Amino acid sequence: MARLQRLPKRADVRVDDTWDLTALFADDDAWEANFAQYERRVRGYARFRGKLGQSADMLARCLAFDARQDRLGERLGVYAFLRTSEDQTNSVYQRMLGRYQHAATRASQAASFIRPELLALPARKLRALIAQRKMRPYRLLMERLLRYQPHTLSQPEEELLAMQGEMAHTASQAFRQLQDADLKFGFITDERGARVELSNATFYQLLHSPQRSVRRTAFHQFYAQYAAHEHTLAALLGGSILKDVYYARAHRYSSALDAALFPDNVPRAVYDNLIQAVHAALPAVHHYYDVRRRKMRLRQLHHYDTYVPILSHLEVHRTWDEATRLVLAALAPMGSDYCSELARGLQGRWCDRYPNVGKQSGAFSCGSYDAEPRILMNYKPQVLDEVFTLAHEAGHAMHSLLSARHQPFLYYDYSIFVAEVASTFHEQMLSAHMLGAARDDAERAYLLNREIDGIRSTIVRQTMFAEFEKVTHALAEAGEPLTVQKLKDVYRGLLDRYCGRSFVLDEALSLECLRIPHFYRAFYVYKYATGLSAAIALARRVLDGGPAELAAYLGFLQGGCSQDPLDLLRGAGVDMTQPAPVATALQRFEQLVHELDTLI
Repeated sequence: MARLQRLPKRADVRVDDTWDLTALFADDDAWEANFAQYERRVRGYARFRGKLGQSADMLARCLAFDARQDRLGERLGVYAFLRTSEDQTNSVYQRMLGRYQHAATRASQAASFIRPELLALPARKLRALIAQRKMRPYRLLMERLLRYQPHTLSQPEEELLAMQGEMAHTASQAFRQLQDADLKFGFITDERGARVELSNATFYQLLHSPQRSVRRTAFHQFYAQYAAHEHTLAALLGGSILKDVYYARAHRYSSALDAALFPDNVPRAVYDNLIQAVHAALPAVHHYYDVRRRKMRLRQLHHYDTYVPILSHLEVHRTWDEATRLVLAALAPMGSDYCSELARGLQGRWCDRYPNVGKQSGAFSCGSYDAEPRILMNYKPQVLDEVFTLAHEAGHAMHSLLSARHQPFLYYDYSIFVAEVASTFHEQMLSAHMLGAARDDAERAYLLNREIDGIRSTIVRQTMFAEFEKVTHALAEAGEPLTVQKLKDVYRGLLDRYCGRSFVLDEALSLECLRIPHFYRAFYVYKYATGLSAAIALARRVLDGGPAELAAYLGFLQGGCSQDPLDLLRGAGVDMTQPAPVATALQRFEQLVHELDTLI
């Protein structure tokens, strides 16, 4: 009888396999002392209220106070979050995080007067204040604030909109409760004969099954529950879309899409160019589906056949040290300073490496201005994808580290638009290194298949989601009721276009639009596609270029949010306002598909 392997308790994990959080706070007592200071300082906002227009000195003092409070709050929040993620059953740290979140909400409320009070000042007076010497450190912050003036209402109107905040999240909260708690999907017998509870967490695991009957059963059993609740789900999604339209109109944006693009100063052309470039590349996507169908020896290809690797997983076993050496070898073109810094972190105690009882699942990187980044992993030596996950999170970590070192606190925290560039850049470097070192055709084909599916899921599929968001919001803005049939018809039309003739579209797949959580955070998914497109272009520039190309990319990593995202990327060597980066990424997709087709 096989020995039962149990996860260790947190207290039993080897210290060297855990992260060191003492750079944030020496211990919990130090956190408590700083937390008490943070709570006391909230009262300090009151002395600035109603006085911001008096002088540049008063305004600069207020902004400096707010920045100090935010900086301390970041340290407190990061420490509490990381401690909670170590063991989510630890009530001490759950309470610590809850106390911080409550205090941060109070601080946010106390500071909420700053923006409307400033924007209520006459534009000429505000610009005169900004021009004074004392305001030099805050000039970019204020210039960005001024952009919102056409979209800022009177103070009473803004307060009324703010009071609707909790209600505005009702559709999203109800969707998550329904999807994560109330929907019950039953059980599936997997290829090993084990009974597995079907859930959102296990659905994709079962779609990776090498046994087609398992994949097919999981797919239809899963979507049967969405069919049984489709009217409720459609009403929730429709309500969320109407909320987006309402807030965009209330703040005088021409559309919900324009409202979503405004904070990053991204022109609509970026969104439209992405969709057009993917449309142009769809013949290559359809070719890949046909390659997948043929190589899997299937008469027909269904959605549930698109997640399992064409070739079975490679047998690998890489220890943590072997994985870090592989990642560092792949990143050698980044230079010795970059790699030695990363080596110190990955081989030291930036990372919480292995699973333990109660530990948060998955992986993440968490940056902080006052401490080096920390990475949570649940590393499994026998899974190749874990090495790519480590490279991905290490990319986020280096982005955070370099931004914090080269920018003041106000301008170090980069936007989500560029966040996925650094992480997927690392993955591209790792893929290129491993393809160059592949031992045989089978290993090379497996790596090709992995990269192809990464581009398909991140660029092609996310762009289809982005197009669905654009179409459905435009329908709502035109007064078209978003019934369940309308939502399904729009989504089915997109599936027909994106999947092509080699793909059999089960009727249940039209329900997929009702279960995507990102649709409740509208116009977010396109950033995944633009991020990977930029990363592919930048990785190729660094690999094929010289010192100038490397310096440009490192400058991007050091930039934080000191420029708008598009300007940061342009400085690195890629212009996302043009169709070329996305088109180039999709050309690489086509080349990879062709090679895979000839290789296996």
